[in-house]
Amino acid sequence: MDNVDDARDELEKILNETEYTNYSDQSSTIFSIWLEKAKIWIADQLDQLFPALKTTSMLAGPILTIIIVITLLLMVTVLFFVIRNRSRKRKFRETPPLQSTQEIDWSYQMHVTEAMKQEDLEKFSSATRHLFIALLLYFHEKEWLEARIWKTNWEYYEELKKVNQQSADQFQHLAYFFDEATYGEREVQKEDYVQFQKEVMKYLSEADE
Repeated sequence: MDNVDDARDELEKILNETEYTNYSDQSSTIFSIWLEKAKIWIADQLDQLFPALKTTSMLAGPILTIIIVITLLLMVTVLFFVIRNRSRKRKFRETPPLQSTQEIDWSYQMHVTEAMKQEDLEKFSSATRHLFIALLLYFHEKEWLEARIWKTNWEYYEELKKVNQQSADQFQHLAYFFDEATYGEREVQKEDYVQFQKEVMKYLSEADE
């Protein structure tokens, strides 16, 4: 029992020592120091933009804190979209849309038929894939590009640009949606699929006219 009391007394002594107290205080106030510096920096910027505005009186109030929180949220939002955009571009440049010889051996009409079957089953991600490949093979049939298993959507886009810039831009837009549907980043909803289908069928309907 005496050993327990001695250990407790020793622990209390350590906690009350200046070095430990200073370390604890430093850890607990680091955010406050950063926040205060951020307030001063923002106040300086506001002073430069609006000289008539007296920002020094705002430092002790919640206004600058709100501004800082909003700024941080905006920064996080921008960072999210930048990372997302880079990820989309990387997939667009690196991932071939055709994954097997069977897909390229089918005609684009066969892919359209399969897309309709998947649509009836409400498997919109699969239907999206077949429709996109149908469009790709349609462009191949028109000799606007040359479909190959190893080619990426970026390479197809570059080929289309040489023939039809408007179609190339539309293809790029559809390819981004295809990438999100195929690689699991986006669960395709019926409304999204219907819009995608309309845009693809604008091209494919030309072949039936």
